[in-house]
Amino acid sequence: MLESFYQTHDYLVSHVKPPIRRMLMDEVNWDDRLIAIKGGRGVGKTDFLLGFAKEWQAKNPEKAKQILYVNFNNFYFTQHTLYEFAGEFVKAGGRRLLLDQAFKYRNWSKELRDCYYHYPKLQIVFVASPVMRLIEGNQDIGNLVKMYNLRGFSFREYLSIKLQINLRSYKLEEILNDHEAIAEQIVARVHPLEHFGEYLEKGYYPMGFETNSFQDQLLKIMNMMLEVDVLLIKQIDVAYLGRLRTLLYMLMSEVPCGLNVTKLAEGISTSRATVMNYIKCLKDARLLNLLYTDGKQFPMKPSRVYMQNPNLCFALPSRDVTAKDVSETFFYSALHGTHKLNAIENASFWVDRKMRIDVCATMPKKEIFRYTAVADIEVGKNKLIPLWLFGFLY
Repeated sequence: MLESFYQTHDYLVSHVKPPIRRMLMDEVNWDDRLIAIKGGRGVGKTDFLLGFAKEWQAKNPEKAKQILYVNFNNFYFTQHTLYEFAGEFVKAGGRRLLLDQAFKYRNWSKELRDCYYHYPKLQIVFVASPVMRLIEGNQDIGNLVKMYNLRGFSFREYLSIKLQINLRSYKLEEILNDHEAIAEQIVARVHPLEHFGEYLEKGYYPMGFETNSFQDQLLKIMNMMLEVDVLLIKQIDVAYLGRLRTLLYMLMSEVPCGLNVTKLAEGISTSRATVMNYIKCLKDARLLNLLYTDGKQFPMKPSRVYMQNPNLCFALPSRDVTAKDVSETFFYSALHGTHKLNAIENASFWVDRKMRIDVCATMPKKEIFRYTAVADIEVGKNKLIPLWLFGFLY
């Protein structure tokens, strides 16, 4: 039984060629026994699992059979349980099980818990849809699983792949305090503005390097987010798919923007409460970002709504997206994974509850007294910081 899984594993591992080694690979504590890699659709979760398997086997060739990648698309799991499979794997000497498409397995969280307690020598790493409840509200594995988020490519990662060069990441404090020297070092090797526009349009997703029909592929991913990540996993009746698509279209036509819930409710013929629930689903699926003032959160109305990453700003061909819209979306996307962002009066963002940062598409004409990220400069000065440099946070 296991042999066919090993054959598939060997083929996939030998053929995987992750375009870049993700920083997350070194941030995960690989000694934990139950690890979740959570990320939006299309960001490279499967390649991340296979890349880990490839690295691990290269370091431990004598233990190659101790690690196994398994995809729940396999029809084997229509008649057999994960718990049963894990038991056979452990009996055969297996120690690391890498699980893909876990949401397709009905009792995934309960059986992960059973495996955790009954097979103490087994480590399980699984990738998760962003809408899956792993910690909060999950009574099966909420106190057992260690969760990590895999994001799309940063601008730094994009440049590293495209130009085949090594570029290091920087902490936010380094960028704010020493951005002139950092930018000059990078500009000595590459001119970021020559590539920044392309990144904003199609550099967040790995498929931007893999296909000439990026927009078509992006639309397919967005539809799968709606049909699988929202409808299937959230268990929303498929009859409401049309409403969700219309709501997303209405938002894409205006974001970044404030939220007129009444107008949206009228547009899709439903209640204000349902609109807010749908917006939360779209956020959880990594289609939207919601910006609140400090102290407020869902189900309150956000101050502003953004697309989750700048590539999504260009998914609606009929809309002429402004440079400021894309710049703000990029800034939010680059920071929100590791920093707290809030809305605040008289500034674009309130970051980590301690600093106001403005985002501008072009060089401001008046004197600047606070940090300002500017999209069209390569090297900044004083509190004027190149926007692209915030793409080096990971």
